[in-house]
Amino acid sequence: MVHVTCQSYIGGYYSRGEAMRARNDAPVDTRGGGYTTDDGYQFELTGGSLCLDFANTLDSRPTEAPRELLSDYRHLVDWAMQAEALSPAVTRRLLASAASEPARARVVLGRARALRESVFQVFSAHARGARIPQGALDALNRAVSGALARLRLAKDSDGFRWEWKEDQALDRMLWSVARSAGELLTSDRLGQVRVCAAPDCDWLFLDTSRNGSRRWCDMRVCGNRSKVRRYRAARR
Repeated sequence: MVHVTCQSYIGGYYSRGEAMRARNDAPVDTRGGGYTTDDGYQFELTGGSLCLDFANTLDSRPTEAPRELLSDYRHLVDWAMQAEALSPAVTRRLLASAASEPARARVVLGRARALRESVFQVFSAHARGARIPQGALDALNRAVSGALARLRLAKDSDGFRWEWKEDQALDRMLWSVARSAGELLTSDRLGQVRVCAAPDCDWLFLDTSRNGSRRWCDMRVCGNRSKVRRYRAARR
């Protein structure tokens, strides 16, 4: 069975060389926010928080054939650029560094996937009212500690701002993910975190609806499929 998921629904899951042009410093918006990339790979950014969008880079998670959206380091960088965790200029530098150090890039990709699973396990358990896996929380704590150690204050024209100390570290985007997770876990928005109700999805999102009753990560995909299933069942 082919699962038409939220990510695969968007105008071609992967179309290298199609539609997009070379990166520049005037990026074009994509659906859900973020930037386009030059190889046409687009991620749906509908989680409402950077860390939730990162958790959603594994598609069809609860099925027998989960779909890995971070299949190589370039896709990790593409996601980070579209999610505005990296600027186009930093993106170019990281891709150049990864091309010269492919072994290190593969290690970072593995760490990224591990962090993603920790983020998913912590937030999905909380959303479902389940026990938080201690191993996942410990891993997330280590990532948050490492990220915050790389923050520094910098002067700008209006006062001061936070910035990362190293622009070319291959795992730079993971610092933003870890910081986002820590901030969401300690915010009053934590109670808005939901898991998509579709049985083959499990994407995470913030429910900002007025009555807090949103069930689907994307009504146009998971919500519509649920309506079709109910309609067919009613006609049997």
